[in-house]
Amino acid sequence: MYTEGGGGRPGDTDVKVNIAGLNSTSFSRWAGLTGKVPRITVNNGYCFAGNAALFGAGDIRIATKKSSIGMAGPAMIEGGGLGVFHPDEIGPVSTLCSAGAIDLLAEDEAHATALAKWVLGYAQGSIAPTPAADQQILRTILPDNRRMAYDVRRVMDVLFDTQSVVELRPVYGRAVVTALARVEGHAVAVIASDCRHLGGAIDVDAARKAGEMMELAKRWKLPIVSLVDTPGFMVGPESEAMGAAKVMPELFNTAASVDTPWVGIFLRRGYGLGAMALVGGSFEFPTITASWPQGEFGGMGLEGAVRLGFKKELAALPEGEARDALFEKLLAEMYEKGRATEAAAYLEIDLVIDPSESRAVILRGIKKR
Repeated sequence: MYTEGGGGRPGDTDVKVNIAGLNSTSFSRWAGLTGKVPRITVNNGYCFAGNAALFGAGDIRIATKKSSIGMAGPAMIEGGGLGVFHPDEIGPVSTLCSAGAIDLLAEDEAHATALAKWVLGYAQGSIAPTPAADQQILRTILPDNRRMAYDVRRVMDVLFDTQSVVELRPVYGRAVVTALARVEGHAVAVIASDCRHLGGAIDVDAARKAGEMMELAKRWKLPIVSLVDTPGFMVGPESEAMGAAKVMPELFNTAASVDTPWVGIFLRRGYGLGAMALVGGSFEFPTITASWPQGEFGGMGLEGAVRLGFKKELAALPEGEARDALFEKLLAEMYEKGRATEAAAYLEIDLVIDPSESRAVILRGIKKR
């Protein structure tokens, strides 16, 4: 649906309505297509009021850089006594991308149309297998230092079919990357941790973003592939003030209704409720739950677990080398206990894999019903 327009017009003379025309069926019929057909909205230019409602209700929302999209245009805002604004000031794409209201940003309408065709393909099933990068690269793609960050998009570019990754909402909820991709031609929805933002901790925006990707996978009947490296949910008073106690648990509700295959691959850290949420609510939920050898697991981040669990022992030593040495010793012991091989031995995950075997594991998982 191309959504450019200013919405309804009070006093319209070429459309006859009774009273307010609020018995229009356009919005309910558009919403009624949810889960029945893919719904892609494309906007170029001004899009206000009812037009914006139709745009925002799409499964995938594509806007050009010259778009302004708002639930009311300048006339309605002024009529409501809220001030006088130029249309360009209402819902510019820079604001909407940061707020997660736009999935893909296009240069112009032709580019937006090309993007619409591209993403539509992921809802239309498998295509002929396409090439992929040398999977041996995955063996050395993570830094040796477990505390060092890396770009998970590089992992995705190697793991999935060449040039098949379409990232959605890249500047919103940055602790999680969401994308459409293919494995040997099979379309999948991807949810991946980005440890370069908040160390991969899932904040409120990232939780919403991940949940909405699960919803899209359910609507379009796409298998889900989770690439996890997270210390868990983002905590603290600021996070709670943003509604964490409501938004984050909603991930479990959303995931529970997903009925497509789900493959969870832990690239490195899998801690706490946040790690559980990224694989459907439990390590038992995915069709296959696998880990790379670097995988480490625990009820919370290891550093925090040591500081909390051994607070008295650490406080008993003076600040300096002795305390630091004890901390590193306890951390190493906890790391050994939480290694991927230990988690597999206790059946918390299904298997530990050579990273180069990840594509084979994904294919095995998404073909199971």
